[in-house]
Amino acid sequence: MSRWGMVCCLMCEWLALAVWVGGLLVLIGAVIPAVFNTFGGQDSGGLFLTRAFEGYNHFVIGAIAVLSAGLWYRWWCGDPAVAVSRSELAVLAGMVVIAGIIIVVLHPYAAALQAQAFAVKEEAARKAAFEALFRILMPGRSLYIVNLVLGILLIGIKAKRSLDRNRVFA
Repeated sequence: MSRWGMVCCLMCEWLALAVWVGGLLVLIGAVIPAVFNTFGGQDSGGLFLTRAFEGYNHFVIGAIAVLSAGLWYRWWCGDPAVAVSRSELAVLAGMVVIAGIIIVVLHPYAAALQAQAFAVKEEAARKAAFEALFRILMPGRSLYIVNLVLGILLIGIKAKRSLDRNRVFA
């Protein structure tokens, strides 16, 4: 194991976490409010947000790959200074499972319901289609928030390990 290889590994892990957590913070804190305060209607705003979350989900897939590769590399090297802790592994596994549920199940289903709701012209059927869409969006939103909290927790775990290694705090 080279020192620069490990520096690169850790840097990529931190960058992947920044993309994962930062991207979700930007979507929740800036993009969603801007869309619904700027776009003319529910249809165009909803379609834009669907596309934005699809893009974010692609970044999450990349972040999963980088975090998993970094974790494997640190485990493979066997250096106790960069050892993989159980808590780190458990939190990352939880994040990956939640992201998988969102990306593979909830988001495609919500996108299909959204397309159906936009296609319906009759008012009562349109209202029912949107109610079905909103019922599936609620667990999706909750899972995104849980994943955000887990990402912040993982950042805290990594920061604590960094401080422990440097013996900054006793």
